[in-house]
Amino acid sequence: MTGTDTGGLGRVFNEVPELYDRTRPTYPDALFADLTEITGLGQRSRVLEVGCGTGQATRSLAPLGCQVTALEPGDGLAALARQRLAMFGNVNVESSTFEDWDDRGRRFDVLVAASSWHWVDPAVGWRKAREMLSPGGWMALLGHATVRRPGEPEAYAETADLHERFSPGDPDWGHPPLEDEVRSTSEGWGPNHDPGDLFGPTTVRWYPNVLWFDGAGFADHLRTLSIYRKLNDDVRELLLEAIAERIRTRLDDRVPRRYLSMLRTGQRAD
Repeated sequence: MTGTDTGGLGRVFNEVPELYDRTRPTYPDALFADLTEITGLGQRSRVLEVGCGTGQATRSLAPLGCQVTALEPGDGLAALARQRLAMFGNVNVESSTFEDWDDRGRRFDVLVAASSWHWVDPAVGWRKAREMLSPGGWMALLGHATVRRPGEPEAYAETADLHERFSPGDPDWGHPPLEDEVRSTSEGWGPNHDPGDLFGPTTVRWYPNVLWFDGAGFADHLRTLSIYRKLNDDVRELLLEAIAERIRTRLDDRVPRRYLSMLRTGQRAD
């Protein structure tokens, strides 16, 4: 999580760092194996991670032996990241947004942004990303998309009436996209990202995953999502309590959350 956004939502996760660390999906080992294969990342590589959050992706980068400089503007998130990463001597967490960060002349072989690049101002981010990379360097965007498959139970479908009851007409409410719809975005940097000619062609890979939650755990997971963090505290808690109760009483206290994790990589255009 990082960046400057006009609504301030780029910092909301700082309110719940422990929940964020505990309930958000992590990235599969296969993704980091592919990242290493594609970019040539190794023990001598210098990696800049933009928006490390609590260090979920960093904890997979660090064992690769590369030197990681991780940026995180949220004080609570950065503090927890430093705690979680204390065992690694090759990681340094700096408190800053990417846009405001002083690179002090440092350059990197790989820039990684895990579920964070959408918080970066695109007018600044893409050009600065290219400037931060050495010739031949790589940009890597990691992320998760919540998806559904036809005919499968899905948590939002089972609780849509509760969302409308407590926050009617909210434009953020809606069913997750179908998995095949998300997989169809396998070109470029994604539907909302266009760096122009700053980077070369992309390689896109997908990694399916399903997490299971009980009612309380699912409510905690939703507490870490920006579309729920932006709600008035009273409204949010009433809604999440109702969702947890629905899952307990009607869904045997067990719901799936299907994800596609994503890796998009492209080399700096020189």
